[in-house]
Amino acid sequence: MTFNYKSIWTGVIVFFGFFAITMTNLAVAADSKVGVMNVQKVLAKSTVGQKAKDKVEEKIKALQTKFKSEEDALAEMQKEIEKKSSAWSKEKKDEKIREFKKQRRELQAKSEDARFEVKQLQDKELGPILKSLETIVEEYGSKNGYSVILDSKSGVIYYNKAVDVSDDIINLLNTATKK
Repeated sequence: MTFNYKSIWTGVIVFFGFFAITMTNLAVAADSKVGVMNVQKVLAKSTVGQKAKDKVEEKIKALQTKFKSEEDALAEMQKEIEKKSSAWSKEKKDEKIREFKKQRRELQAKSEDARFEVKQLQDKELGPILKSLETIVEEYGSKNGYSVILDSKSGVIYYNKAVDVSDDIINLLNTATKK
């Protein structure tokens, strides 16, 4: 049985490289400061977030008012069909059902358009706020010595580049897969 010294040395180098990186990261982690924030809470309680929320809610109420009469008309049409259909001829009943279905589809299409319009308004209102928030969190994290600031609901918002081990892992992976 012969030994491939190159493979053994590669393994030893990878092991000690990984060990050195791990020890360095543990030393950095011991001095790390982690913060957590709730972005939804920040948006809901901040003045600018409340203004954006109010704008969106105002639009939703306006759209609901706009569609209320159409929804009521559809409900009345459905009641009429249910009450009178037995007295109508088959042709009249079929015509009323087709008309009802057509108006319902039109209302659904309008509702979908309205949802899209509300989504666009939300994006328009929240986009600049989230961009400002990102800058503020980065500055706050850097100024106050945080290594990482996490959103309590979704994940990392800010991290100190010194704790990013991606390049080290890429190098280790490249070394390990060179064989």
